[in-house]
Amino acid sequence: MFPLKDENPTSITPFMTWLLIGLNVVIFVWEIIGGTDRFNTIIMSYGLTPARIISGEAYYTFLTSMFLHGGIFHLGGNMLYLYIFGDNIEDICDHLPYLVFYLICGIIASLTHMLSAWGSNVPTVGASGAISGILGAYVLFFPKVKIRTAVTFGWLIRIVYVPAYALIGLWFVYQFALALLAVETGVAYWAHIGGFLAGIALARIYGRRKYYHPLYKG
Repeated sequence: MFPLKDENPTSITPFMTWLLIGLNVVIFVWEIIGGTDRFNTIIMSYGLTPARIISGEAYYTFLTSMFLHGGIFHLGGNMLYLYIFGDNIEDICDHLPYLVFYLICGIIASLTHMLSAWGSNVPTVGASGAISGILGAYVLFFPKVKIRTAVTFGWLIRIVYVPAYALIGLWFVYQFALALLAVETGVAYWAHIGGFLAGIALARIYGRRKYYHPLYKG
C-alpha cells in the first residue's frame, strides 16, 4: 500500500512542514553534487554512527543525520509521508512546537537505533525516525481519517480509501516484525519504532492547538 493523500483539512498554513521538505531536498542536492566519493564522505561524517557516539564523538550527528538521505527514493518516500501527514500535526501543535516535536522524535529514534545496533560502525541517515513520530501522533489524533492509497495487485494498481489506523497500524506491524526478525535490509527498523512511540507519547504535550483542528474529536 502506498499513501497518496489524506482527507484531512488544516486551519493553518503548514510552512514549517514545507520548510523541512525544502531543507531536506536542498541538503540532498548538496550531498550528490560532488560525486560518489564526496557523497560517501558526507554520509560517514554527518550520519549517525553508534560506535562514534559511544566513544564520545560526533554528538552533532543526532541532528545532522536526520537531514541526510541515501538516495532519491529514500528521500522521495520520506518527503511524501512528511507532506501527507506533517501538515495536520503542525496544525495540531503550531509551527515552532511542531519543529521541536519533530526533532525530539528524530533524536529518540536515533537513540533507539543505537541501543539496537550497539557499537556498530555503519552510519545511519534519514528523516524517517522523525516522520515516524508524526505517524504516531497522526494515528492518535486522527485514527479514522481516510487516506487515499494505491494498492498493487501484480501489474494492477487500484486506488482505495483506508482509515489512518489501518494504514499506519499495518506500517507499524511491518516495521516491528522486520525488527524482531533482524532482517538485513539496511533499514533502521528500531529507529522507526522508537520514533513512532515517541510521537504517541509526546503528542498530547505538543498538541496544544488540537481543539482548533476541523477533524479533532478527542
